[in-house]
Amino acid sequence: MIGQEFRDRTGKLRGWREQTSGRIDGRDRTGYLVGWYDPRRDETRDRTGRLVGTGDVLTALIWSTI
Repeated sequence: MIGQEFRDRTGKLRGWREQTSGRIDGRDRTGYLVGWYDPRRDETRDRTGRLVGTGDVLTALIWSTI
């Protein structure tokens, strides 16, 4: 289920955020997982599990994959 969509100026879908079992996943336009935000730890991690930053920087991670 798509929670929040991200579209470019022309209206093309570029990615989205979705709530899943205690974390928020970020996906690119094809549905590929690019990372997730864990609100309990207040951390954002990339698809490999590497720490990207503290706080919710998932939106920046999604846009950086374009």
